[in-house]
Amino acid sequence: MAASHVKLETAAGTFGAYHAVPANPNGGSIVVLQEIFGVNAAMRAAADWLAQSGYHAIVPDLFWRQKPGVELNPASEEERGKAFGLMQGLDQDGAVEDALVAANFLRALPGSNGKVGAIGYCLGGKLAYMIATKPGIDAAASYYGVAIQTDLGKFSELKCPLLLHIAEKDELCPPEAQQAIEAAAQGNALATVMRHADVGHAFARRNSPAYQSAAAESADAATLRLFGEKVARA
Repeated sequence: MAASHVKLETAAGTFGAYHAVPANPNGGSIVVLQEIFGVNAAMRAAADWLAQSGYHAIVPDLFWRQKPGVELNPASEEERGKAFGLMQGLDQDGAVEDALVAANFLRALPGSNGKVGAIGYCLGGKLAYMIATKPGIDAAASYYGVAIQTDLGKFSELKCPLLLHIAEKDELCPPEAQQAIEAAAQGNALATVMRHADVGHAFARRNSPAYQSAAAESADAATLRLFGEKVARA
């Protein structure tokens, strides 16, 4: 695989993105929606993993309106504080629109089959839930999305299959929130909840002490099955 930094154009301005290019493309593409720490090593690693699985993968800089090029370290208390401030200042609807710009970029690439999925972690997990209500997204996977329980009405607006990975020991999504999400998803043919026992928030964050291999590998296998069915070339 190869990777590069690209520029994406919107009516509001230009922003950057990390683009991972597969050596053996399957025709499909994935938008990777960042954690609160920006387009850092963990997010680039997620895109690289998808490229190694055959997908063009792009990580748009969703903080560009506040501070372009953010790349923070979750292990630093000071940088965690900066990350939470950026999250609080983010226009989430605007971030979804930026992600759709990235999806259009992927869809226009030579060899694209026109299908685009989305995957998101933490803040991006919430955005993956939101983007699954938009036309043009063929499947979405949400990893330990933050504050989904505050916006449960979007389950009725889903337009594509959505896989939600819930960490049972996630301090940012306590048991009552998990139960509310599961109750809202129940009976919706487009929504699937996958619980992961004995792990906390960020269990799938690559290159991190938070990474829990057994749970992450199980979650990732389910995600790749979804994308293989809905996004990859038939």
